[in-house]
Amino acid sequence: METTGITEWTFFEEVPIPKDVNSIIVQGEQPYAAYKTFRDSAIFTSKRLIIRDSQGMTGKKVEIYSIPYSTINMWSTENAGHMDWNGEVELWTRAGHLKIKLGRKVDVRRLDQLIAYCVLISK
Repeated sequence: METTGITEWTFFEEVPIPKDVNSIIVQGEQPYAAYKTFRDSAIFTSKRLIIRDSQGMTGKKVEIYSIPYSTINMWSTENAGHMDWNGEVELWTRAGHLKIKLGRKVDVRRLDQLIAYCVLISK
């Protein structure tokens, strides 16, 4: 399945892992880190990146994107240095190209290490 164009999200800051994540992970899967998105959160687990996207006026409708690390072919991280307000991560997957914009509270190097660990080491 090919996504159309570039799918894009923004991570504003690292947050505690939501308690309700246990309802969407499988046995043996462990959550590692979570980031606040515009209306919900993105969770890095031992198996995949889960991005929850609340929708509608009340936010009761939730769309969940699940990106298994095995589908990530390549990634890049970008920032201009110490005072960069516009960091970003790009993921090239078998499903398409994903872009994640980073808020100023996100440590792009920590996120880069997290992605590297998940894609290259975690199984």
